This record gives sequence, C-alpha cells and structure tokens, in this order.
Amino acid sequence: MNNLTPSEFYLGQNYPNPFEERTTIKYCVAYKTKVKLEVFNSKGNIIKILIDEEKEAGTYEVEFNASISHSSESLPDGKTGGNQKEVIYFYRLEAGNYKSKKKMILAK
Repeated sequence: MNNLTPSEFYLGQNYPNPFEERTTIKYCVAYKTKVKLEVFNSKGNIIKILIDEEKEAGTYEVEFNASISHSSESLPDGKTGGNQKEVIYFYRLEAGNYKSKKKMILAK
C-alpha cells in the first residue's frame, strides 16, 4: 500500500482465488464516506459483514476467513469437481454512490 489518495472507488478481486480458508480483499475509497463490505452466498444470504463504518480516503485490505465466518446452514450448494468441492461466494462494496460485486471461490 502506498500513501497516495485514490481518485476513484475500486473493488479488487480477492486473492488468492480460489482460496482454501482465508482470502484478502483490497478496495479503494476516493473520499471520506460510509463503507459497507459484505460477503454473501449464491442464494443471496449474508454470510459476514466485513466493514460497516465511515472510512477516510485511502486504500484498504481486509481478510475473509471462511472457517469462522459462517454457520453450516448458510453454505450454498457447491459444485463438485473430482474430489474437490467448490463453494461460490460473492462480496459487495458500497461506498458513497459506488457499488461493485465480485465472485470468489472457496476450495474445500
């Protein structure tokens, strides 16, 4: 992360993706505003609210830990590929008038 103030809002792709337990989400805030970053399953159920607060302009990173962030009832149906099960999640950033959503994959 650098000390430059971003000129626009941005939601990055989580990394690593697919991930096994933890993944990092990077986002940029162009000016001081309320920021909400949430993770939800393919059925639209909220799994975890990662950020829900006012943030200063800047670049941020937050970690999503799938092993402690949800209950088994909220897991979506996974796609099976060989011996590995993949569970698809989505994450959404709302900041000011900016809204963006991305997909991430939990490899089990």
